[in-house]
Amino acid sequence: MNLTVLKRLFLVVAATVLCLGVAVPSEAVRIKDIATFSGVRDNQLIGYGLVVGLAGTGDKKDSAFTMSSMKNMLDRMGIGLNSSALKVKNVASVMVTAKMPVSSKPGTRLDVTVSSVGDATSLLGGVLLQTALKGVDGNTYVLAQGSLTVGGYSVNGEAAAVSKNVSTVGLIPGGGIVEREIPFQFNQQDSLTLNLRVGDFTTAQQVAERLNSVLGGGYARAVDSMSINVNVPQQYRHNLVPLMASVENLEVTPDTAAKVVVDEKTGTVVLGKDVRITRAAVAHGNLQITVQESEQVSQPGPFSNGQTVVTPETNITVREENRRLHLVEGATLQELVDGLNAIGATPRDLISILRSLQVSGSLHADLEVI
Repeated sequence: MNLTVLKRLFLVVAATVLCLGVAVPSEAVRIKDIATFSGVRDNQLIGYGLVVGLAGTGDKKDSAFTMSSMKNMLDRMGIGLNSSALKVKNVASVMVTAKMPVSSKPGTRLDVTVSSVGDATSLLGGVLLQTALKGVDGNTYVLAQGSLTVGGYSVNGEAAAVSKNVSTVGLIPGGGIVEREIPFQFNQQDSLTLNLRVGDFTTAQQVAERLNSVLGGGYARAVDSMSINVNVPQQYRHNLVPLMASVENLEVTPDTAAKVVVDEKTGTVVLGKDVRITRAAVAHGNLQITVQESEQVSQPGPFSNGQTVVTPETNITVREENRRLHLVEGATLQELVDGLNAIGATPRDLISILRSLQVSGSLHADLEVI
């Protein structure tokens, strides 16, 4: 191989590296982190059951549904018993929930969450009796049973009480066994749909173009701002796992609208990187008004016929900060933050400033208050 051929090879490799660098910017993320595949999801299950073995922390005697549930269960076991003889302080009525992946098969174990629905004070040390978990279609998919793991405790005395975390919710790791699979034929699909977690037309089109460039044809099409339809290539028919593994690891650079998120409860302000503010003059000052009430008591002289008189007295103090106008302008996020910091405003002050800037038309972003 002569020197000319080596130079040409070097140029080809360099051009390829540069092209790859342009195609996948530093801010690129995987498709699996911004989108989900339609049909590949969890299914929520719910059931009602009883937790037994509690150390006197169960439901009280006036819990009608707990009494009724215990009597019905004992009747099915052939134990006839008067409901007045039942003691429910060691039993609690609970709701049992679980998330079942669409690919779960019979025999698969799932974690289940147990939550008290009565007036039980703690589920610590309890055991869940066999509970059927049903889907929205009314069919039973999982049977749950086992000892609870509770991440808190509660101790009550006559004059004091001590508690840590929540003791009326517990977890049973692997406590649910799948008895019926969800009727979903994954490998029989001729097309797939990717659903973006955040809708954006630019991102949807970018994902479609990225898929077409990798698959080598017009297989992908952006349907709307959140959905991309992908026709399965012939070589992946009835074998979608390799295709899914390749698609979800492709990297794209998502594009989102400029947004400012404000949480008034905590005073948190989050600015997106594309937030812009055109030039505006801002003056922000705090007005503090303090009202103090006091009473002056006037006592009559000795041996006089006067009366004690109470005279109210009010002192009002007004304090207003004198702040000058500041020019605020931001073409980048750093310039925007520097301009807002120059005003000397607290996070709660920024909420009022950002709202005023939006009303004036200087804030070019969507202001969302949560």
